Amino acid sequence: GVRLVESGGGSVQAGGSLRLSCDASRFIYRNLCMAWFRQIPGKERELVANIDIGDSPTYSDSVKGRFTISRDKSKATVDLQMNNLLTEDTARYYCAGVNMKHCTGRPFPYWGQGTQVSVSS
Repeated sequence: GVRLVESGGGSVQAGGSLRLSCDASRFIYRNLCMAWFRQIPGKERELVANIDIGDSPTYSDSVKGRFTISRDKSKATVDLQMNNLLTEDTARYYCAGVNMKHCTGRPFPYWGQGTQVSVSS
């Protein structure tokens, strides 16, 4: 079945950095549209960043300039470098994929289990 495995979450102070990684080695659509989402309990899942078949990234306004999404085809990973973290970045972060070349806003059917990021002041 589909297997996306996130890692790299943890606890950090505000202003710090974390790098999340999504192991997509067992996901056949890993070179198409991939994304990172986040969710706080009681709130809807929020798109953080996505990357399309041409490795063109898109970011939510809340993370633009601080987060960078990238794809390493040799390692079959999709990473999210998070710098200058804020307390409001605290959430569970999920890797997601879809069988589409471009990230057109359609629902993502494939998800990992998530990794927790906690940012303290």
